[in-house]
Amino acid sequence: MGRILAIDYGIKRTGIAVTDPERIIASGLTTVNTPTLLQFLKDYCAKETVDTFLVGEAKHLDNTPSESMRYIEPFVAKLAEIFPDKEIARIDERFTSKLAFQAMIDGGLKKKQRQNKGMIDQVSATIMLQDYMRTL
Repeated sequence: MGRILAIDYGIKRTGIAVTDPERIIASGLTTVNTPTLLQFLKDYCAKETVDTFLVGEAKHLDNTPSESMRYIEPFVAKLAEIFPDKEIARIDERFTSKLAFQAMIDGGLKKKQRQNKGMIDQVSATIMLQDYMRTL
């Protein structure tokens, strides 16, 4: 069984989280600059077995797509083109940044560490992945 890799896509930065090979534990992996994201994914998939990409869907409270979706949808299309053998699952990512920030506070991170937006993106991807794993 391969890993599930979660992607919290952003215009500048993208948070990445991944499961262990047995899909028991979700862990933050890294934050990458979005322009280098596809190359990062190619390199990672060359080293590790990934069966599923999980990509967040940015929505407003009324369930309509947010402005970010105009960037996310072309990315998902390109991802499907580059990795035709991989499943692409989607998950609602509303509130993950707020939950990530709260998790960082609860985890005892200092204010300076909590201001690291890359860390917030990575924790957001981990929260998305944990939510998805609960549905499996």
